[in-house]
Amino acid sequence: MSKTNENLSESTEIIDNFDWLLGKWKRNNEEIGKETFEKWEKKSNTEYLGLGFTMQNGDTLKQEKIRLIKSNNNWYLKVQPQDEPEPITFKMTSFNEQEFICENKDLDFPNKIKYWKNKDKINASVSGEGMEIPFEFERIK
Repeated sequence: MSKTNENLSESTEIIDNFDWLLGKWKRNNEEIGKETFEKWEKKSNTEYLGLGFTMQNGDTLKQEKIRLIKSNNNWYLKVQPQDEPEPITFKMTSFNEQEFICENKDLDFPNKIKYWKNKDKINASVSGEGMEIPFEFERIK
């Protein structure tokens, strides 16, 4: 019986790893004239910090702080746009070693955020109310 528990523990550790997010990323499907970036770092095994920002002509148009955090055996994505005093919380509803989906059904848009690993890139989408915005990021140095 302990062997089964060890195996479950090992598989949980592997799946509970979002290290594929780490690094600096540039969106390659952005509008002409704009540049969007995300930067992710690992604070601990239960917390990742992200920063997303969009620039145009050297000026920052928008910025948001992102936290991926495990609390009470659940993962949450907390997004704080620069104009909001408090972060917006999305609960992770599914995940594996290559993707995760977070949802907040109390919101109209976005009420679903998805990130997934795509070879050496990462993709993301925000969706809700029949609308979806896709993001494709490539690693930068």
